[in-house]
Amino acid sequence: MQRTTLSLRGLEIFQLVAKSGSVRKVAAETGMSISTVSYHLRNVEESLGVSLLDHSRRPMALTPAGSTFARYVEDGLRLIRRGEIELTSGDFSQIRELRFGIVDDFDNEIAPDLTRFLARAMPKCAFNHHTRPSLDIIRLLAEQKLDIGVATRPVTDVFGLTEYPLLRDPFVIALPTSSTEAPESCLAGHSKLQFLRYSRNLIIGNLIEAHLRRLRVSLPNRFEFESNQSIISMVADSSGWAITTPSSYLRARRFSDRVTLHPFPSKGFARTLSLFTTADYPQNVTDMIATTLRRLITRHMIEPASSQTPWLASGFRLLSAEGESPSEA
Repeated sequence: MQRTTLSLRGLEIFQLVAKSGSVRKVAAETGMSISTVSYHLRNVEESLGVSLLDHSRRPMALTPAGSTFARYVEDGLRLIRRGEIELTSGDFSQIRELRFGIVDDFDNEIAPDLTRFLARAMPKCAFNHHTRPSLDIIRLLAEQKLDIGVATRPVTDVFGLTEYPLLRDPFVIALPTSSTEAPESCLAGHSKLQFLRYSRNLIIGNLIEAHLRRLRVSLPNRFEFESNQSIISMVADSSGWAITTPSSYLRARRFSDRVTLHPFPSKGFARTLSLFTTADYPQNVTDMIATTLRRLITRHMIEPASSQTPWLASGFRLLSAEGESPSEA
C-alpha cells in the first residue's frame, strides 16, 4: 500500500475543523489565514484520497469516512502530545507550549504574577492564556483546547479531567456599609434593598440558586448579572444586596470601603476553586503550578481578606489535593 504524505499540522487542522465545522472559525482560533487552513485541509483529503468533510454544508459535517478517521486522529495527536510533554517535563526549561485558562476571579493579580513566574521557569515556552468564566474553561479543557485551567468546580461531575482543589470560597452576604439591614431580613425577603443575582449561566449563579432551593427561599428576580463588578458596584451604591464570595468581593476591591460582608445566615455553603488538567498532562508540571497558585492565593486573597474581616479566616482557606485545608489533611 502506498504511504500517504500526511503532515502533523494538517492533522491538527483537520481535527479543529472537524470539531467546529468552520474553516473561518479555525482560522480565527489559530491566527492563520482562511486560505492556509483550507490548504492544509485539502492536503489531508488529497493524501488519503477520500472526502473527510461535506464541504457543501454549513457548518461542515464529517462524512462517514471522516468520522472514522477523526477518532484515530484524536487518539494519535493525544499520544504525540503526551510523549512530547513527558520528554520535556523533567526539565521545565524545555517545555515548549502551555495552553492555560484562568477564571476571571483571579485575573487582577494572581494571573499576572503566575504568568511572570512561569515565564521565568519555562523560558522556551509559548503561552496561550485565556481568561474565561468557569464553564468555558471546563468546556475548553474537555475539547482538548487547554492543558490546564483554574475554574469553579461545576455542579455536575467532570469526566476526563483531573482536579486539584485550591480554595474554599464561602458564600457570604454583601450589604452596603451604610445599611442597617440584617442579613436574615434580606434572606427572608423583607429587605428594602433589591436582591442582585448572579446569572444562572454561571456556575456561581447555579450554586447560589441550588442552595436557596434547599433552604426553600424564593427571592425576586429583577436583577441578574453575569458581571461581578456590576453586582458589587450596585451594592456599594446602596442599590441592592447580594450573595457573593470573598474572592468575588476582593476582585472588586475598589468598592470595599462601601461594601460590608456578613456571614451567611442559617446553613452556610461554599464553592471550590480548583486547578483542572487533561488526564494525560504531567503531574510534576501540574504540581508546580498548583503550589505557585496556592502561594499567590494566600498572598493576594486569604491574607488581605482575613486581615480586613477576621471572621472569614476559618472558612476562606486553602485546600489540599484531597479537598481539605492543608492543616486538616
